[in-house]
Amino acid sequence: MYVGIDVGTSMVKAAAFDASGREVAVESRPVGLDIRDGRVEQDMDEVYGAVVDVLTTLTSGLDSPVSLAGLTGQGDGVWLVDAEGRPVRPAISWMDGRAHEVLDAWMASDVFTSVFRRTGSAMFPGCPGPVLAWLDRHEPKVLDAAATALYCKDMVFQRLTGVRATDVSDASMPFLDPRTRTYDDGALALLGLGHRRGLLAPVSDPVAVGDASGPGLPAGTRMANGPYDLPACALGAGVTRPGDGLLIIGTCLASLVATDVLDLEAGEPAGLYISTDREGQWLRAMPAMVGTAALDWVLNTTGVRHEEVDALLDATPPGANGVQVLPYFAPSGERAPFVEPRLRAELTGVSLETTKGDLVRATCEGIAYAARHCLEAAGLTGTLAVCGGGTRSPAWLRLFADVLGRPLRVVEGEVGARGAVLAAAERYGVELDVASWTRPTTVVEPDAGRAEHYTVGYAKHLAHLAEARTRARGRAGTPG
Repeated sequence: MYVGIDVGTSMVKAAAFDASGREVAVESRPVGLDIRDGRVEQDMDEVYGAVVDVLTTLTSGLDSPVSLAGLTGQGDGVWLVDAEGRPVRPAISWMDGRAHEVLDAWMASDVFTSVFRRTGSAMFPGCPGPVLAWLDRHEPKVLDAAATALYCKDMVFQRLTGVRATDVSDASMPFLDPRTRTYDDGALALLGLGHRRGLLAPVSDPVAVGDASGPGLPAGTRMANGPYDLPACALGAGVTRPGDGLLIIGTCLASLVATDVLDLEAGEPAGLYISTDREGQWLRAMPAMVGTAALDWVLNTTGVRHEEVDALLDATPPGANGVQVLPYFAPSGERAPFVEPRLRAELTGVSLETTKGDLVRATCEGIAYAARHCLEAAGLTGTLAVCGGGTRSPAWLRLFADVLGRPLRVVEGEVGARGAVLAAAERYGVELDVASWTRPTTVVEPDAGRAEHYTVGYAKHLAHLAEARTRARGRAGTPG
């Protein structure tokens, strides 16, 4: 039996698979987010406790032993731990916005662009560069007390195995040179973090391995650490051929396209190049800040239940009767396919005649437009797989297919956990039938008429977005 662990932002999951890739059992536990005044933190002990809980429950119900476990989890943020892997302070989430002023200064100078040209990473407020710089200015004693500034899954891996390490995918944001697959000391110097170099975990290439010694898994279980959730989902969906892409409709709306071309000079710095376990291949990633979280906010605000969404989408015409939503709800603004820390969501075309269905459909359309923007920027030319919680809505999937104007290969289940197992199997030399493990559940085709309508709607979305970005820059005090 094979176990994949996915330590998400709001949910921790563990899934068991048989040798054919069939999902045998899944356990999940919610974890909290402390969101206040643009700051988003997590309790590391709560997160680790949830991991132990789901593993204990999962493995106790299996009828055969666990031969291998793979670990993945949310990326970015800063998880400060001591030498034993214990928390020094609450984790600062990738959703956190406290470092926006640090990033503003870097964007106003040449630091932001220079770091992108070196590492292929367009920083945003919740990534480790700005967060560590903010901590260095405001909480230096906390950094002095820490042994390592880890990523989420690395914290869990150290607690379970005692191994202190990260992998090339997590290290890709924003300190890794994607050509040498090692930390770029020049980038650290540009960020003023050279003196904190020792806080960065060793980069294990290929991914680190260790034997489980903590609770949750039988002692001695072979484990592999990484990649983080975005590239793990790409593996789990079978996205490895250059040009093929993956859209993850989750809390974060992530667009990824496999590529063997590294171009750090062209275009507006945005997104990142994620190094993979295949040297010379990357994932061109455009992870937008808010996906299903934007819809959740609208549902909570309007009192609409999740199970009502499909009926509302089916009953409301394309274009939502003139209502338009720019779905940039994150406190830290947007990071892909552009970086705009002060960008906020906008609802237009609303009147006393506007219905809940109009608001829901306009939000779903806005998120789909954002996905199209990201996929185009990432260079999608091949097939497109989709996964994540949003795939549970058939009506929204049809809307996505229409807005994107292409078929969607739907991959259901715990795709990140599946990818973590495939990465672990590759690391340990365990042969699995990857085609069987990554076969899509179904394919959703676009409707030609609606796709034509949404091509016009997408142009309007881009025009509305350009105006909103100008206003956002005005709020930052820079020329519009």
